[in-house]
Amino acid sequence: MRDEFADVARRALRDKGFSLRAAARAANYDPAYLSRVLNGRQRPSAALARALDGLLEADGALAGILPDDDGQARLSRAATHPSRLDPGAVEALAGVLAAYRRLDDTVTPRTVIPATLAQAREVVRLLKGARGPHRDRLAEVASEFVQFGGWLLAQNRQDQEAARLLGQAVELADETGNGTLAAQALNFRGYLARRQGRPRGVARWYSAAAFTPGAHPAQRLGDMLQAAAGLAELGETDDALRMVENAERLTDEAAALPPPDTAYWLTPEFNRLNMGLASLGLGRYGDAVDHITAGLAGLPPELRDAPWTWEHRDALRRATEAR
Repeated sequence: MRDEFADVARRALRDKGFSLRAAARAANYDPAYLSRVLNGRQRPSAALARALDGLLEADGALAGILPDDDGQARLSRAATHPSRLDPGAVEALAGVLAAYRRLDDTVTPRTVIPATLAQAREVVRLLKGARGPHRDRLAEVASEFVQFGGWLLAQNRQDQEAARLLGQAVELADETGNGTLAAQALNFRGYLARRQGRPRGVARWYSAAAFTPGAHPAQRLGDMLQAAAGLAELGETDDALRMVENAERLTDEAAALPPPDTAYWLTPEFNRLNMGLASLGLGRYGDAVDHITAGLAGLPPELRDAPWTWEHRDALRRATEAR
């Protein structure tokens, strides 16, 4: 965990324009100590982790990828003896993963890709040797870690490896019957297809996600809308309109439930973005502008400039120009 913290912190500081000395001065730490931490030779104190988090305006996410002493001890024991897995180790990994997910809202994908993939490989390795009642929960964490790695790679257009990881994530989710995780991995395949300009893949993967058993209503709603966008681009207007109608029937059910923890962003405001993409595909440019504008405005302040919103801003620009 220490090496991954060092890698992410070093990359994030560089991307924000901090030299080592500038970061040390701003955080009020000795440059030699900070150098040892950023090169993985010394475990950072919790205070330093929080100070660097503040420099990066990461809202606790950077500090969160460093487990506390108890969590670190549990993870070390689990790594050495995976057959003796305890629930504290699994939840420590889940907490680290949650922190990585929040970092994705703050920094560029390339900043966290190496550390995320290293963590994902370690969790999968741990799962192979795990036994006992906590293995299924670890399999869920592994599925989410692997699919998060695939999502980052898809954003960074490392398409082949992204597709491989997302397929692996579906298999891990199916191992425990977790439809929410399986649907999210399939959703990311749809995103990858959209980045590749393949509307058939968009329609296929988002449809598969929408009709995955166990998917959350908010997932199904968003996936149907994005599948509709793909169908509309293919000229399958009637099928696209039927898909939008099916999605609209889920609106109240989706809004009445909190979004799943593994897809915390799936609020009604976020799904306005998906409705905007469907409207854009159907040539309803005024509706697309209204939905995407409202969706972006409805995001929490810390998410409004996240790298993944760039796609929606580009869609808003195209809809505005075509209106």
